[in-house]
Amino acid sequence: MAFGFKMKKFVTQKEYTPEELFEAIKDHEFTPGKPMWVKHAFTNIICFPEVDRQNQVQLLPAFMAGNGKRGTKWNLQKAEAAGTENVVKNAAIGLITDGWGNLGSLGGKNSKLCEQQVEEVLKELESMGL
Repeated sequence: MAFGFKMKKFVTQKEYTPEELFEAIKDHEFTPGKPMWVKHAFTNIICFPEVDRQNQVQLLPAFMAGNGKRGTKWNLQKAEAAGTENVVKNAAIGLITDGWGNLGSLGGKNSKLCEQQVEEVLKELESMGL
């Protein structure tokens, strides 16, 4: 991990659109909890319950996923909590505190926990034989 960011690669055995992958995993209980399909900016992403507003495990396509495109390569990452409301909240807090309010993603107990969750979710996804 560097500067509050952690990413792992995940490869599926068959091709999925992001929505198809979500459908395949949505009922599985992962270490951080059940996956969610969340509206984030101009798209939807797969994410897991956040540790806090700055630390969340997210599963994103490593390919351009426009128009229902399928792929086998995915990125599992630690990032700020997804969702339009969270993006606005994090930006506002960063602006008000001159960036100091967003340092929680760089280190500390919650950041470390989220890094461990990325590793655990990767193992759990790999064991599902997707």
